[in-house]
Amino acid sequence: MKIERDSQGGATTIRLIGHFQSEHVGELKKQLQHDGPLFILDLKEVTVVDVEVVRFLVESKTGGAKIAHCSQYIRKWMARERRP
Repeated sequence: MKIERDSQGGATTIRLIGHFQSEHVGELKKQLQHDGPLFILDLKEVTVVDVEVVRFLVESKTGGAKIAHCSQYIRKWMARERRP
């Protein structure tokens, strides 16, 4: 997985590229600590995720992050994970 960061006008966009799996969540969380709870995760080029990533995305969205360009299968999975 590759992580690209772009900050403009006080907004930080984190573009994720490739396979985003549980072993990448810790590194991404470290990078996001400096941005506070408001950031945009651009998933346009994410091809594969696992359950830990989906849970991280749900947690991030609940905390105020925006999820952009998310594939339909990831959105559906996130919706299922939000349900008790």
